[in-house]
Amino acid sequence: MSSVIVVFASMTGNTEEMAEAIAEGLQEAGIEPVVKNVIDTNAEEITKYDGIILGSYTWGDGDLADDFLDFYDEMDVIQLDGKKAAVFGSADSSYAEYGAAVDTLITKLKELGAEVTLDGLKVELSPSKDDKVLCREFGKQFVQSLGA
Repeated sequence: MSSVIVVFASMTGNTEEMAEAIAEGLQEAGIEPVVKNVIDTNAEEITKYDGIILGSYTWGDGDLADDFLDFYDEMDVIQLDGKKAAVFGSADSSYAEYGAAVDTLITKLKELGAEVTLDGLKVELSPSKDDKVLCREFGKQFVQSLGA
């Protein structure tokens, strides 16, 4: 059975709600994920999993969450060849760069050799009931991409 870790940064709880709904989708598809706030883990830990799902809100004009910066820098010394990955995050359409943190993390994962199997999932601010359904589906689709 495949192992999956979900690592997220959340300031207001929006991205954490998304992470929880994605984890529910993973569970419904038969995977018991490890879910961690980014400040409670490090980049080396994600190399131990078959599947990696990262989540970050976008800060300001397209920046990665402050909580994610150290983790992001640590990623420079790991290799993710053979790993499957996906990215999600809450965003705010009032900024010029909508959900750019998601795009930043996708680029980094690809640079490190991971296969990003799903399009980045971006949700406007606080996830609605329908958004949470999309998050659960995202989790289920990720399990399918693992071949699990």
